[in-house]
Amino acid sequence: MPKSLWFLVVGMAVNVTGASFLWPLNTIYINEHLGKSLTVAGIVLMLNAGASVIGNLVGGTLFDKIGGYRSVLLGIVITLTALIGINIWNDWLGYVTFLTIIGFGSGVVFPSMFAMAGSVWPEGGRKAFNSIYVAQNIGVAVGASLGGFVASFSFRYIFLANLLMFVIFFFIALFGYKNISVERVHQTSVLNESKLIKNKAKFTSLVIICAAYLLCWVGYVQWQSTIASYTQEVNISLKQYSMLWTINGALIVLAQPLLTKLIKKFEDNLKIQIIIGTVIFMISFGVASVAGNFQLFAVAMIIMTIGEMLVWPAVPTIANSLAPKGREGFYQGIVNSTATGGRMIGPFIGGVLVDLFSIQALFGVLIVFFFISLILSSQYDRPLKKKKESIHVSVN
Repeated sequence: MPKSLWFLVVGMAVNVTGASFLWPLNTIYINEHLGKSLTVAGIVLMLNAGASVIGNLVGGTLFDKIGGYRSVLLGIVITLTALIGINIWNDWLGYVTFLTIIGFGSGVVFPSMFAMAGSVWPEGGRKAFNSIYVAQNIGVAVGASLGGFVASFSFRYIFLANLLMFVIFFFIALFGYKNISVERVHQTSVLNESKLIKNKAKFTSLVIICAAYLLCWVGYVQWQSTIASYTQEVNISLKQYSMLWTINGALIVLAQPLLTKLIKKFEDNLKIQIIIGTVIFMISFGVASVAGNFQLFAVAMIIMTIGEMLVWPAVPTIANSLAPKGREGFYQGIVNSTATGGRMIGPFIGGVLVDLFSIQALFGVLIVFFFISLILSSQYDRPLKKKKESIHVSVN
Protein backbone atom coordinates (compact mmCIF):
# COMPACT_ATOMS: atom_id res chain seq x y z
CA MET A 1 0.00 0.00 0.00
CA PRO A 2 1.49 3.39 -0.99
CA LYS A 3 2.65 5.77 1.76
CA SER A 4 0.19 8.45 0.62
CA LEU A 5 -2.70 6.01 1.08
CA TRP A 6 -1.55 5.39 4.66
CA PHE A 7 -1.91 9.13 5.34
CA LEU A 8 -5.45 8.96 3.94
CA VAL A 9 -6.24 5.91 6.07
CA VAL A 10 -4.96 7.52 9.29
CA GLY A 11 -6.75 10.78 8.51
CA MET A 12 -10.02 9.00 7.85
CA ALA A 13 -9.72 7.05 11.10
CA VAL A 14 -9.16 10.24 13.11
CA ASN A 15 -11.95 12.07 11.25
CA VAL A 16 -14.53 9.35 11.87
CA THR A 17 -13.40 8.84 15.48
CA GLY A 18 -14.26 12.47 16.17
CA ALA A 19 -17.59 12.25 14.36
CA SER A 20 -18.43 8.97 16.13
CA PHE A 21 -18.37 10.65 19.50
CA LEU A 22 -21.50 12.52 18.40
CA TRP A 23 -23.53 10.87 15.63
CA PRO A 24 -24.70 7.72 17.50
CA LEU A 25 -26.04 9.94 20.29
CA ASN A 26 -27.68 12.71 18.23
CA THR A 27 -31.20 11.31 18.49
CA ILE A 28 -30.84 10.64 22.21
CA TYR A 29 -29.57 14.19 22.82
CA ILE A 30 -32.38 15.79 20.81
CA ASN A 31 -35.06 13.51 22.27
CA GLU A 32 -34.03 13.36 25.93
CA HIS A 33 -31.91 16.47 26.56
CA LEU A 34 -33.61 18.97 24.26
CA GLY A 35 -37.07 17.45 24.80
CA LYS A 36 -38.08 17.00 21.15
CA SER A 37 -40.03 14.12 19.57
CA LEU A 38 -38.50 11.41 17.40
CA THR A 39 -40.12 13.01 14.35
CA VAL A 40 -38.46 16.35 15.15
CA ALA A 41 -35.17 14.55 15.78
CA GLY A 42 -35.55 12.92 12.36
CA ILE A 43 -36.06 16.35 10.74
CA VAL A 44 -32.92 17.70 12.43
CA LEU A 45 -30.86 14.75 11.23
CA MET A 46 -32.41 15.23 7.80
CA LEU A 47 -31.12 18.82 7.75
CA ASN A 48 -27.67 17.61 8.74
CA ALA A 49 -27.66 14.91 6.08
CA GLY A 50 -29.19 17.22 3.44
CA ALA A 51 -26.36 19.69 3.98
CA SER A 52 -23.94 16.77 3.70
CA VAL A 53 -25.47 15.73 0.36
CA ILE A 54 -24.78 19.22 -0.97
CA GLY A 55 -21.30 19.05 0.55
CA ASN A 56 -20.65 15.67 -1.15
CA LEU A 57 -21.52 17.06 -4.58
CA VAL A 58 -19.56 20.27 -3.99
CA GLY A 59 -16.59 18.33 -2.63
CA GLY A 60 -16.53 15.91 -5.56
CA THR A 61 -16.69 18.76 -8.04
CA LEU A 62 -13.95 20.68 -6.20
CA PHE A 63 -11.74 17.58 -6.32
CA ASP A 64 -11.99 17.52 -10.11
CA LYS A 65 -11.30 21.28 -10.32
CA ILE A 66 -8.82 22.21 -7.57
CA GLY A 67 -7.59 18.83 -6.31
CA GLY A 68 -8.09 16.79 -3.17
CA TYR A 69 -5.68 18.68 -0.88
CA ARG A 70 -7.43 22.04 -1.00
CA SER A 71 -10.89 20.44 -1.09
CA VAL A 72 -10.22 18.44 2.09
CA LEU A 73 -8.73 21.43 3.92
CA LEU A 74 -11.74 23.58 3.00
CA GLY A 75 -14.14 20.96 4.34
CA ILE A 76 -12.17 20.58 7.58
CA VAL A 77 -12.05 24.35 8.20
CA ILE A 78 -15.82 24.64 7.72
CA THR A 79 -16.40 21.72 10.10
CA LEU A 80 -13.97 23.07 12.71
CA THR A 81 -15.73 26.44 12.69
CA ALA A 82 -19.08 24.77 13.31
CA LEU A 83 -17.64 22.53 16.03
CA ILE A 84 -16.30 25.56 17.88
CA GLY A 85 -19.78 27.04 17.61
CA ILE A 86 -21.57 23.95 18.94
CA ASN A 87 -19.20 23.81 21.90
CA ILE A 88 -20.29 27.33 22.83
CA TRP A 89 -23.95 27.29 21.78
CA ASN A 90 -25.57 23.85 22.13
CA ASP A 91 -29.12 24.88 22.98
CA TRP A 92 -31.92 24.01 20.54
CA LEU A 93 -31.27 26.71 17.90
CA GLY A 94 -27.49 26.50 18.16
CA TYR A 95 -27.49 22.71 17.96
CA VAL A 96 -29.63 22.61 14.81
CA THR A 97 -27.67 25.40 13.10
CA PHE A 98 -24.18 24.07 13.76
CA LEU A 99 -25.11 20.43 13.20
CA THR A 100 -26.29 21.44 9.72
CA ILE A 101 -23.02 23.26 8.98
CA ILE A 102 -21.05 20.27 10.28
CA GLY A 103 -22.95 18.13 7.78
CA PHE A 104 -21.92 20.37 4.88
CA GLY A 105 -18.26 20.59 5.93
CA SER A 106 -17.95 16.84 6.49
CA GLY A 107 -19.68 16.24 3.18
CA VAL A 108 -17.02 18.23 1.31
CA VAL A 109 -14.27 16.03 2.78
CA PHE A 110 -15.47 12.50 2.03
CA PRO A 111 -15.62 12.31 -1.80
CA SER A 112 -12.13 13.79 -2.07
CA MET A 113 -10.78 11.21 0.39
CA PHE A 114 -12.29 8.35 -1.63
CA ALA A 115 -11.26 9.82 -4.99
CA MET A 116 -7.67 10.36 -3.78
CA ALA A 117 -7.57 6.77 -2.52
CA GLY A 118 -8.60 5.45 -5.92
CA SER A 119 -6.14 7.75 -7.72
CA VAL A 120 -3.01 7.08 -5.65
CA TRP A 121 -3.38 3.29 -5.89
CA PRO A 122 -5.32 2.51 -9.09
CA GLU A 123 -3.73 -0.94 -9.40
CA GLY A 124 -5.06 -1.76 -5.92
CA GLY A 125 -8.66 -1.79 -7.17
CA ARG A 126 -11.11 -2.40 -4.36
CA LYS A 127 -8.22 -2.69 -1.87
CA ALA A 128 -7.83 1.10 -1.78
CA PHE A 129 -11.51 1.65 -1.02
CA ASN A 130 -11.59 -1.21 1.45
CA SER A 131 -8.65 0.38 3.32
CA ILE A 132 -10.59 3.64 3.68
CA TYR A 133 -13.67 1.67 4.72
CA VAL A 134 -11.69 -0.17 7.42
CA ALA A 135 -10.27 3.16 8.63
CA GLN A 136 -13.80 4.52 8.93
CA ASN A 137 -14.79 1.60 11.09
CA ILE A 138 -11.74 1.85 13.31
CA GLY A 139 -13.02 5.37 13.95
CA VAL A 140 -16.53 4.06 14.61
CA ALA A 141 -15.24 1.44 17.05
CA VAL A 142 -13.07 3.88 19.01
CA GLY A 143 -15.37 6.92 18.89
CA ALA A 144 -18.63 5.10 19.62
CA SER A 145 -17.17 3.06 22.47
CA LEU A 146 -15.78 6.17 24.14
CA GLY A 147 -18.82 8.30 23.27
CA GLY A 148 -21.30 6.52 25.53
CA PHE A 149 -18.80 6.57 28.39
CA VAL A 150 -18.05 10.28 27.97
CA ALA A 151 -21.74 11.17 27.55
CA SER A 152 -22.53 9.46 30.86
CA PHE A 153 -20.61 12.33 32.49
CA SER A 154 -21.74 15.20 30.24
CA PHE A 155 -22.72 15.75 26.63
CA ARG A 156 -20.52 18.86 26.63
CA TYR A 157 -17.47 16.58 26.75
CA ILE A 158 -18.76 14.89 23.57
CA PHE A 159 -18.71 18.19 21.70
CA LEU A 160 -15.21 18.96 23.00
CA ALA A 161 -13.83 15.53 22.05
CA ASN A 162 -15.24 15.90 18.53
CA LEU A 163 -13.54 19.30 18.18
CA LEU A 164 -10.16 18.02 19.39
CA MET A 165 -10.17 15.09 16.95
CA PHE A 166 -10.90 17.42 14.02
CA VAL A 167 -8.00 19.66 15.05
CA ILE A 168 -5.74 16.58 14.80
CA PHE A 169 -7.29 15.68 11.45
CA PHE A 170 -6.61 19.22 10.19
CA PHE A 171 -2.88 18.90 10.88
CA ILE A 172 -2.72 15.41 9.33
CA ALA A 173 -4.32 16.78 6.16
CA LEU A 174 -2.26 19.99 6.17
CA PHE A 175 1.09 18.20 6.23
CA GLY A 176 0.24 14.71 4.97
CA TYR A 177 -1.89 15.41 1.89
CA LYS A 178 0.08 18.31 0.40
CA ASN A 179 2.25 16.13 -1.83
CA ILE A 180 -0.52 13.77 -2.96
CA SER A 181 -0.70 14.45 -6.68
CA VAL A 182 -3.73 13.42 -8.69
CA GLU A 183 -3.93 13.63 -12.47
CA ARG A 184 -6.89 15.75 -13.47
CA VAL A 185 -8.59 16.25 -16.81
CA HIS A 186 -9.84 19.77 -17.45
CA GLN A 187 -13.62 20.12 -17.48
CA THR A 188 -15.21 23.27 -18.91
CA SER A 189 -18.54 22.98 -17.11
CA VAL A 190 -19.98 20.82 -14.38
CA LEU A 191 -23.44 21.35 -15.81
CA ASN A 192 -22.48 20.34 -19.35
CA GLU A 193 -24.27 17.02 -19.63
CA SER A 194 -22.40 15.88 -22.73
CA LYS A 195 -19.11 16.16 -20.88
CA LEU A 196 -20.44 14.99 -17.54
CA ILE A 197 -22.02 11.79 -18.88
CA LYS A 198 -19.72 10.53 -21.61
CA ASN A 199 -21.29 7.13 -21.44
CA LYS A 200 -25.00 7.12 -20.68
CA ALA A 201 -25.06 3.37 -20.09
CA LYS A 202 -22.42 3.65 -17.37
CA PHE A 203 -24.13 6.60 -15.76
CA THR A 204 -27.49 4.81 -15.81
CA SER A 205 -25.86 1.81 -14.13
CA LEU A 206 -24.42 4.13 -11.48
CA VAL A 207 -27.86 5.61 -10.81
CA ILE A 208 -29.43 2.14 -10.42
CA ILE A 209 -26.78 0.84 -8.00
CA CYS A 210 -26.95 4.09 -6.05
CA ALA A 211 -30.74 3.72 -5.72
CA ALA A 212 -30.16 0.27 -4.19
CA TYR A 213 -27.43 1.77 -1.99
CA LEU A 214 -29.82 4.51 -0.82
CA LEU A 215 -32.44 2.00 0.36
CA CYS A 216 -29.81 0.02 2.27
CA TRP A 217 -28.70 3.19 4.04
CA VAL A 218 -32.30 4.09 4.96
CA GLY A 219 -32.36 0.83 6.89
CA TYR A 220 -28.85 1.02 8.29
CA VAL A 221 -29.29 4.52 9.71
CA GLN A 222 -32.17 3.37 11.92
CA TRP A 223 -29.53 1.97 14.28
CA GLN A 224 -28.37 5.53 14.83
CA SER A 225 -31.85 7.03 15.23
CA THR A 226 -35.06 5.11 15.98
CA ILE A 227 -33.38 1.91 17.18
CA ALA A 228 -31.08 4.04 19.36
CA SER A 229 -34.10 5.48 21.16
CA TYR A 230 -35.87 2.10 21.25
CA THR A 231 -32.92 0.55 23.09
CA GLN A 232 -33.43 3.11 25.84
CA GLU A 233 -37.08 2.02 26.15
CA VAL A 234 -36.05 -1.61 26.70
CA ASN A 235 -33.58 -0.55 29.41
CA ILE A 236 -30.35 -0.86 27.45
CA SER A 237 -27.89 1.70 28.83
CA LEU A 238 -25.97 4.28 26.80
CA LYS A 239 -22.77 2.34 27.48
CA GLN A 240 -24.33 -0.86 26.14
CA TYR A 241 -25.70 0.94 23.09
CA SER A 242 -22.26 2.40 22.38
CA MET A 243 -20.84 -1.11 22.80
CA LEU A 244 -22.97 -2.25 19.85
CA TRP A 245 -21.03 0.16 17.64
CA THR A 246 -17.77 -0.97 19.19
CA ILE A 247 -18.70 -4.53 18.17
CA ASN A 248 -19.50 -3.23 14.68
CA GLY A 249 -16.19 -1.46 14.20
CA ALA A 250 -14.04 -4.10 15.89
CA LEU A 251 -15.57 -6.92 13.83
CA ILE A 252 -14.90 -5.05 10.59
CA VAL A 253 -11.25 -4.56 11.52
CA LEU A 254 -10.59 -8.01 12.97
CA ALA A 255 -12.45 -9.91 10.25
CA GLN A 256 -10.43 -8.40 7.38
CA PRO A 257 -8.25 -11.51 6.80
CA LEU A 258 -11.38 -13.65 6.48
CA LEU A 259 -13.12 -11.03 4.35
CA THR A 260 -10.14 -10.81 1.99
CA LYS A 261 -10.40 -14.53 1.28
CA LEU A 262 -14.17 -14.28 0.87
CA ILE A 263 -14.23 -11.39 -1.61
CA LYS A 264 -11.64 -13.10 -3.83
CA LYS A 265 -14.51 -15.36 -4.85
CA PHE A 266 -16.39 -12.25 -6.03
CA GLU A 267 -13.37 -10.59 -7.65
CA ASP A 268 -15.02 -10.37 -11.04
CA ASN A 269 -18.62 -10.13 -9.81
CA LEU A 270 -19.29 -7.30 -7.38
CA LYS A 271 -23.00 -7.65 -8.11
CA ILE A 272 -23.18 -11.05 -6.38
CA GLN A 273 -21.26 -9.60 -3.43
CA ILE A 274 -23.81 -6.79 -3.05
CA ILE A 275 -26.78 -9.14 -3.42
CA ILE A 276 -25.49 -11.47 -0.68
CA GLY A 277 -24.80 -8.49 1.57
CA THR A 278 -28.34 -7.18 1.09
CA VAL A 279 -29.87 -10.56 1.97
CA ILE A 280 -27.77 -10.54 5.15
CA PHE A 281 -29.16 -7.06 5.94
CA MET A 282 -32.68 -8.49 5.75
CA ILE A 283 -31.79 -11.30 8.16
CA SER A 284 -30.23 -8.80 10.57
CA PHE A 285 -33.34 -6.64 10.76
CA GLY A 286 -35.48 -9.73 11.17
CA VAL A 287 -33.47 -10.55 14.31
CA ALA A 288 -33.61 -6.93 15.52
CA SER A 289 -37.40 -6.93 15.19
CA VAL A 290 -37.70 -9.59 17.93
CA ALA A 291 -34.82 -8.32 20.10
CA GLY A 292 -35.64 -7.22 23.63
CA ASN A 293 -32.26 -7.46 25.33
CA PHE A 294 -28.64 -6.51 24.72
CA GLN A 295 -27.61 -10.00 23.64
CA LEU A 296 -30.11 -10.20 20.77
CA PHE A 297 -29.32 -6.67 19.63
CA ALA A 298 -25.65 -7.66 19.61
CA VAL A 299 -26.46 -10.68 17.41
CA ALA A 300 -28.43 -8.46 15.02
CA MET A 301 -25.52 -5.97 14.91
CA ILE A 302 -23.00 -8.74 14.15
CA ILE A 303 -25.16 -10.04 11.27
CA MET A 304 -25.66 -6.51 9.92
CA THR A 305 -21.91 -5.86 10.10
CA ILE A 306 -21.23 -8.87 7.87
CA GLY A 307 -23.69 -7.43 5.35
CA GLU A 308 -22.15 -3.97 5.32
CA MET A 309 -18.65 -5.44 4.94
CA LEU A 310 -19.82 -6.85 1.62
CA VAL A 311 -21.92 -3.92 0.37
CA TRP A 312 -20.28 -0.68 1.51
CA PRO A 313 -16.81 -1.03 -0.14
CA ALA A 314 -18.27 -2.52 -3.32
CA VAL A 315 -20.34 0.51 -4.38
CA PRO A 316 -17.49 3.09 -4.51
CA THR A 317 -15.40 0.48 -6.33
CA ILE A 318 -18.13 0.18 -8.97
CA ALA A 319 -18.37 3.98 -9.21
CA ASN A 320 -14.61 4.26 -9.73
CA SER A 321 -14.72 1.71 -12.54
CA LEU A 322 -17.65 3.51 -14.20
CA ALA A 323 -16.31 7.07 -13.91
CA PRO A 324 -15.02 8.80 -17.06
CA LYS A 325 -11.45 10.07 -16.80
CA GLY A 326 -11.37 13.34 -14.88
CA ARG A 327 -14.78 12.79 -13.27
CA GLU A 328 -13.71 10.38 -10.50
CA GLY A 329 -14.36 12.98 -7.82
CA PHE A 330 -17.84 13.77 -9.09
CA TYR A 331 -18.80 10.10 -9.30
CA GLN A 332 -17.56 9.48 -5.76
CA GLY A 333 -19.56 12.57 -4.78
CA ILE A 334 -22.68 10.92 -6.19
CA VAL A 335 -22.00 7.73 -4.21
CA ASN A 336 -21.33 9.64 -0.99
CA SER A 337 -24.35 11.88 -1.47
CA THR A 338 -26.49 8.76 -2.00
CA ALA A 339 -25.32 7.30 1.30
CA THR A 340 -25.89 10.66 2.95
CA GLY A 341 -29.32 10.86 1.33
CA GLY A 342 -30.18 7.60 3.07
CA ARG A 343 -28.97 9.07 6.34
CA MET A 344 -31.07 12.16 5.58
CA ILE A 345 -34.46 10.60 4.90
CA GLY A 346 -33.97 7.47 7.02
CA PRO A 347 -34.36 9.05 10.48
CA PHE A 348 -37.39 11.06 9.31
CA ILE A 349 -39.13 8.01 7.78
CA GLY A 350 -38.29 5.94 10.84
CA GLY A 351 -39.40 8.62 13.30
CA VAL A 352 -42.75 9.09 11.56
CA LEU A 353 -43.44 5.34 11.34
CA VAL A 354 -42.59 4.77 15.01
CA ASP A 355 -44.56 7.83 16.21
CA LEU A 356 -47.65 6.94 14.13
CA PHE A 357 -47.51 3.15 14.31
CA SER A 358 -44.80 1.15 16.10
CA ILE A 359 -41.20 0.00 15.92
CA GLN A 360 -42.46 -3.32 14.51
CA ALA A 361 -44.14 -1.50 11.61
CA LEU A 362 -40.82 0.17 10.89
CA PHE A 363 -38.98 -3.16 10.76
CA GLY A 364 -41.55 -4.51 8.31
CA VAL A 365 -41.18 -1.52 5.98
CA LEU A 366 -37.38 -1.76 6.12
CA ILE A 367 -37.38 -5.39 5.04
CA VAL A 368 -39.51 -4.38 2.03
CA PHE A 369 -36.93 -1.65 1.23
CA PHE A 370 -34.14 -4.23 1.33
CA PHE A 371 -36.10 -6.48 -1.03
CA ILE A 372 -36.47 -3.61 -3.53
CA SER A 373 -32.74 -2.90 -3.16
CA LEU A 374 -32.08 -6.55 -3.96
CA ILE A 375 -33.98 -6.27 -7.24
CA LEU A 376 -32.18 -3.04 -8.23
CA SER A 377 -28.74 -4.49 -7.42
CA SER A 378 -29.43 -7.54 -9.56
CA GLN A 379 -30.28 -5.30 -12.53
CA TYR A 380 -27.77 -2.46 -12.19
CA ASP A 381 -25.48 -3.69 -15.01
CA ARG A 382 -28.33 -4.28 -17.46
CA PRO A 383 -27.69 -0.96 -19.33
CA LEU A 384 -24.03 -1.98 -19.75
CA LYS A 385 -25.05 -5.32 -21.24
CA LYS A 386 -27.46 -3.58 -23.62
CA LYS A 387 -24.70 -1.20 -24.66
CA LYS A 388 -22.35 -4.11 -25.43
CA GLU A 389 -25.07 -5.88 -27.42
CA SER A 390 -25.83 -2.77 -29.49
CA ILE A 391 -22.11 -2.29 -30.22
CA HIS A 392 -21.80 -5.95 -31.20
CA VAL A 393 -24.79 -5.67 -33.56
CA SER A 394 -23.49 -2.48 -35.18
CA VAL A 395 -20.04 -4.06 -35.75
CA ASN A 396 -21.58 -7.13 -37.39
